[in-house]
Amino acid sequence: MSEQKVKVKIARNVSHLPAIALRGLVVFPNNVVHFEVGRPKSIAAIEAAMHGNSSVFLVAQRETDTEEPTIKDLYSYGVVAEIKQVLRVSDDLVKVLVEGKSRARLLELDGSGKYLQVMVRNAPVRGINTDKRTQLEALVRSLKECFEEYLSYSPQISKDVVYNILSSDSPLYLSEYMPANLLFKYQDKQTILNESTLLGRLEKLLVLLHRECDILSIEKDIDDRVNVQMDKGQREYYLREQMHAISEELGDSEDTRAEADTYRQKIQALKLEPESEEKLLKECDRLARMQGNAAETSVIRSYLDTCLALPWHVTTTDDLDQEHARKVLDKEHYGLEKVKERILELLAVRKLNTEVKGQIICLVGPPGVGKTSIAHSIAECMGRKFARMSLGGVHDEAEIRGHRRTYIGAMPGRIIGAVTTAKSSNPLILLDEIDKLAADYKGDPSSALLEVLDPEQNKTFKDNYLDIPFDLSEVLFITTANNAETIPAPLLDRMDVIELSSYTRTEKFNIAKKHLLPKQLKNNGLAGRVTLTNGALYEILDGYTREAGVRNLERIITDVLRKCAKKIAAGEADKISVSATMVKTLLGPEKVKPSFISRTNAVGIANGLAWTSVGGEMLPVEVAVIPEGSGKIELTGSLGDVMKESARLAVTYARVHAAEYNISQDRIKNSDIHIHAPEGAVPKDGPSAGVTLTTALISALSGVPVRCDIAMTGEITLHGNVLPIGGLKEKSMAAFSEGIKTILIPKENVADLHDVDAEVKKAVHFVPVSDLSEVLGEALLQPSRGSQHEPHPVPPATQLIAADPSASNKGSATVM
Repeated sequence: MSEQKVKVKIARNVSHLPAIALRGLVVFPNNVVHFEVGRPKSIAAIEAAMHGNSSVFLVAQRETDTEEPTIKDLYSYGVVAEIKQVLRVSDDLVKVLVEGKSRARLLELDGSGKYLQVMVRNAPVRGINTDKRTQLEALVRSLKECFEEYLSYSPQISKDVVYNILSSDSPLYLSEYMPANLLFKYQDKQTILNESTLLGRLEKLLVLLHRECDILSIEKDIDDRVNVQMDKGQREYYLREQMHAISEELGDSEDTRAEADTYRQKIQALKLEPESEEKLLKECDRLARMQGNAAETSVIRSYLDTCLALPWHVTTTDDLDQEHARKVLDKEHYGLEKVKERILELLAVRKLNTEVKGQIICLVGPPGVGKTSIAHSIAECMGRKFARMSLGGVHDEAEIRGHRRTYIGAMPGRIIGAVTTAKSSNPLILLDEIDKLAADYKGDPSSALLEVLDPEQNKTFKDNYLDIPFDLSEVLFITTANNAETIPAPLLDRMDVIELSSYTRTEKFNIAKKHLLPKQLKNNGLAGRVTLTNGALYEILDGYTREAGVRNLERIITDVLRKCAKKIAAGEADKISVSATMVKTLLGPEKVKPSFISRTNAVGIANGLAWTSVGGEMLPVEVAVIPEGSGKIELTGSLGDVMKESARLAVTYARVHAAEYNISQDRIKNSDIHIHAPEGAVPKDGPSAGVTLTTALISALSGVPVRCDIAMTGEITLHGNVLPIGGLKEKSMAAFSEGIKTILIPKENVADLHDVDAEVKKAVHFVPVSDLSEVLGEALLQPSRGSQHEPHPVPPATQLIAADPSASNKGSATVM
């Protein structure tokens, strides 16, 4: 009978209820709580409870981010609560108001259904014995005293909560009401809920409250210190503003007054123009009225420092001795006689007239011919300071004129920066790559350079940052460019252009032997240990380099020396003499292949000449006649429109003068003609290939071979006249490099032979022609014509000197 009663009693203490897993929330008995429910299973549990007796089991999750909690994810103790009110906010959100009824222990959890269903057993808090009642009363008093301290740190607690706690003497009520309504972490609240004895629960609550008071006390101390610092900062700011106002009224400032006086003395010592001095002194006055830590003071200091750093009235004395200049130029550069003579002329004029201004030199030539190094040499022989600024890719006008001081991070332009770096008001400034200036929405720097390079304007050059004029008239500007055609016309008009041509084979050899090789022997630590024979240098020139300048030549010489250094460092040899054969062993097979030109007398192939921005090139033209055609003309080889027109002129000339060269009209009419310029990947254009096209076409139609030792250039007209061309100097250099012995040039270009290198004129025979009959008479090996014309007598090439070379660069046959 007794066992049956015990089983019934246990069954009555166990309940099966829907459950809600709470995130970061712990509910206590006898407390009303409202919260939001969003998980489908939790909403389903509320609906199940509402259909039953409105009872639901509320238990907290151990981790708030668990979406599908199991029994291991939940705490062991929770509260059986009664749902008082349900408010559906949306389809997936429900607000619930519940009242905790009793503490319960979780026994089992079933999460397989629509909602969590649990089996729980009531777990009321155990009371105390009579002998511990005094201890319990002491705990309650301590708890209330600690709560009053807690209130001093957290005054935002509701008055109702404060009243309920201080007015109650019930230990059980306080053990449930205080953790439910004070700002504790949910883990700490759960620790109190887990405690099953009243005495133990009050002890843990007292420890928790003491700990919170300590933390709040530390936070309050930190807040007080921060507030004190803030109050101090605000007080200092207020006092500083008062001092600033007083200083403005008195026109005085103790912080920056001495500094402003120092600046004022330095400015007055410069003896500037009255307007410039007045502006700078105004800036000093502004500085004197400011506090030292004001933001504007650093801007004024930077501006004054920049102005004072400029070399006002600081100049160097020019060394205009002709002998000294000649020695320096000959020591640093081989050849370039025209450039050297122009520099000596400049020095001579300056020696006779010290007031001369506005001599701006522009060195134009292919890469690697020594434009930049020449500027260094000019500065050295004149005894001037040197500054270089590269203009390649510069697209912002502010790079030249500077930024206005209204911008953050404003600074002067590159011109003023170069003068400051040189520490002289008459330096030599090299404007490198002036032909590669760009322009965009920020302005056109080439237009800004007009003022810099104009001798009538640069005496009062005004940088946007300085905003006071600076005299640039004493500065010697030298510019460099690879192609003068890309320099804006107004800018080019202000410069005296000196053209540097490609080096000849002999010049490259001497440059390598006298300058490049000694320099690289020293750089690689091989002086006295490695020698290169003349044959080795010629082998490098002919087999491994093909360029207008010597930059790649120096690179190849360095490559050879590095390989020698490797052998010496490895102990394979103590000294090495590099021969031509050894060059091939060190560098491998020759990289420069022979150019495709007609090297034997052939039908339908003529050697032409072309101009490029990096020197001259050979431009062979091939013509093939295909019998039994329809008279179609095929043009290949990336020919431009102008060159295609020259080809059509050649065809017309051949049709008109067919009888003179024993060419039947039926052969032209019934044959297809294919005209091709080799190296089809390289675009080609320009009118100067007209004579070459005509010669190759007449040769192909008549079957008469073209001489392989002749190159030619010239524009043609419809009636066979030969017109002048440009770039004769570069074209003749290309023919000379390929071993051509005779060049046919337009008669009007005879004057341009003055600029052709003496070595080229000595080795090459120039034949001036005025019409195509003369060209064909010279070029065709066995001309078959109805009327024979004697070629014009040609004077020696060295005697063909013109007074005014005016046909330079009128066109180009190929563009790279």
